[in-house]
Formats: sequence, C-alpha cells, structure tokens
Amino acid sequence: MLSITSQYLARFRRLDAGDGTPVLLPVTGAQRRFALVRAMDPHGRPDLVPMFFAFPRGTVDPVRLAAAANRLAARHPVLRARPTVLRGTPVLRLERPQVPVIQETCAPGEDAATVLRRALGRWAPEGAPLRLFLVPDGPEGTEEVLAVVLDHSACDGQSLARLVEELGTGYDEGASAEGPAPADVAAELAAYRDAVLRQLDAEERAGSPEAMAYWGERLRTVCEQDPVARPEPLSPGAPPSGSATLRIPASSDGVPFPELLNACRAAAAVLYGADQVVPLGYPWGGRPAGAAPVLGCFLNTVVFPTATGDAPTTSATAAAWWDDLDHAATPFDAVVHAARAAGSGWRGRLDGMLTVDDTRRQPPLRLGGVTGREIHVDGRAVRGPFAVSVSQGPELLLRMVWDRAVLPDHAAERAFAALADAVRTPVPTAG
Repeated sequence: MLSITSQYLARFRRLDAGDGTPVLLPVTGAQRRFALVRAMDPHGRPDLVPMFFAFPRGTVDPVRLAAAANRLAARHPVLRARPTVLRGTPVLRLERPQVPVIQETCAPGEDAATVLRRALGRWAPEGAPLRLFLVPDGPEGTEEVLAVVLDHSACDGQSLARLVEELGTGYDEGASAEGPAPADVAAELAAYRDAVLRQLDAEERAGSPEAMAYWGERLRTVCEQDPVARPEPLSPGAPPSGSATLRIPASSDGVPFPELLNACRAAAAVLYGADQVVPLGYPWGGRPAGAAPVLGCFLNTVVFPTATGDAPTTSATAAAWWDDLDHAATPFDAVVHAARAAGSGWRGRLDGMLTVDDTRRQPPLRLGGVTGREIHVDGRAVRGPFAVSVSQGPELLLRMVWDRAVLPDHAAERAFAALADAVRTPVPTAG
C-alpha cells in the first residue's frame, strides 16, 4: 500500500506539466498539516507567526519598507506563493510579489497592542503570506511598532533569522534599488523545489509500515478531550487569550525537554483530568540533508500522548521521547491516519503545544542603522486550547497562553501553577 506521501507525490506529478505555466510547487508534510488545521477551524483561521519590533517614532519609512519586502518576496518563492487545492491536491501557486505595509492608527485610549490584536484577528487567509503592520504606540507615544507577520505555512524558526537579516539589508538599499536578477530568482526557485522534494523523499521513507505501526500503537488511546471547566462568555473587547510567564535559570546542558514534556503533562492533567490521554504536539526537524537554507516550512509536528497514572520519571519520559524522535519524520497526516487505523477517535486536533526557541540565534531587525527592540504582544488569538513556549537565552522564559473561549482563566492559571511546580521540582530520574 502506498504511503500518504507517495500518494501525494503521484497526484502532484499528474498536476505539474513541467512547462512552468502556471508554476506549481509541492508542499511539505508540515504545510499539509497547516492546511488540515485551517480546514478544521470553524472560522478557517490560518496559523500566524508574528514578530514585533519597537522603533523610535518616525524611524520607519513605509515606502522604503514595502520596496524591500517586495524585493525579498521576489527572491523567495514561498513569500509570493498562495496555497491552493487543485483536483483535491494541495499545492503552492506562484504569483507576483504583493507584500502590503498596512499603516494602522490608535483610537483614543488604545495602544499598539490593541490595534495589532484586532488587525491579526481579521487576517484574510487568501492574501499574501508575508504582511507588515506599522502602528504608532498611542497618540502621545514616542515609539511605533512594526509587526512582521507570516503565515506559518511559509516559515519555520530557521527561516525567521534569514528573513529578518535580508529585510534589513533590503531596507538599507533604498526604495529605488533594483530587484533580484532573473538568474538569482530562478536559482532560488530551483533550490526551493529541490529542498521540498528532498523533504518529501524523507517523509516518504518515514511513512513505512513499521513507522505507521509504531505511531498506531503509541497513539491508540489518544482522544481529544473537553476541558473539565467551561469558560464564561468573554466580555466585549476582552483579549481572546490569557497568558502567564515564568523565568528560571538556564542550564549549561541546554533545554531540559523531557522535563518540559512532563510539565505540560501536569498542566494537561489539571485541564482534562489525570486519567485522560490527550495529544500534545511539538515542532521538530530541520532542512533535509543537502538542501539549501531556503525560506519555507520544514518542521514536522510530533505528537506526544500524555500518560495516565502517577507522574512518570524523567528517564521514562526521555526514553519515550527518544523513541518518538526515531520516527519524528513521519508526516503529521500519516500519523493521524495511523492512530485512527489503530482504533483512536483522534481527528488531528492538538490539545496543547510546546515550542522551544533559541533567542541567542535571532538577529535584531535593523532599519537604516536603527535597531528595533523586539517586544511581545499579549492577548492575541491562539490555536487553543493551550500552548507553552520556551525562549532560551541567558535564562529560560516559559510562557503559557490559552484560548479564553475554551478555558476559563482560573482553570488555566491552576494548570500553569502545576506546570511551574513540575519545572521547579521535576520528578527525579529513576535509579
């Protein structure tokens, strides 16, 4: 029986005549997952990756910025591609660069965060995958906030550093600079196509019968759960998400990922009940071997089932996690299929997410010699019910956010307390 990736490649090759008109690009398993999640969302919302930078007011020239962004999109195929479905097959269709710079204003009593939450909430999925928003921080503020926002299907963590660096370089070249040479555009397109095909080749191998059997057994008892407590209706104008943070010393050994998984498990137990097995997800992976460092989305989402009973030791969680990583390249839609074939009622929705970013590798955005100060905008809509992000710098910053339409604040705050306690006092390694 052909794997899901093999079936996808066969369908794509029947679509692509190879004459370049129109240019169609295949999608990775990660991009297929985002299409699946968007299709399952009642409002059809995409997943967004925003970066927010505060500059002194009047620093950013919108015309210069738009020119730089469109030259950037002309160079990188994924920034001028539109997801579409042809004959039941998801693909990317290349279009000309159309990166908007949207200037917003604050009404009396509003700040930039309020305006940006509203702007991102009305994001139209059919538009450009890269959009820029420029907002003065209040009528009397001395700063302006630039939001660089991407559809997640167009980027992963490795893409962001290159994008920020090249956007700043393009801005310094000025508004009248020429776009990339046709040969450079063609080379980047060839590199992108090669990287995606290498990724799909790796995913095809990772969808073996052995891998499907592994994930079927691993996730057989997983099922999406309704939270124990239900939220009250949100008051008009209330932010759609809540958040809580914790700072802890960073270890010289790196991020303690098994301990973080156990901490997320403790939070899930508060929210869904200790006897439930719910699906948690975390991104994993990178560019396939031999691929160029193209912009795109190459991170798979690996599913981690919460365990029942007593809290597992760190070594038990680590052992299960290492086994999962041996099969981490199996694309998400194939994993869902394997679970359902094994008897799970799981449809692919994740009840929690864990992400880890190394902020030490992220360059600042510099525009015209001025360095933007990266900031965080709380209260944005999130892909619920809850997500935990860990930023690795001089210390570890843990942030938990939750969808307030799904989880009441009091329950989420108790879950965060359980997560924090688990991180501070992890279950010791056995032996």
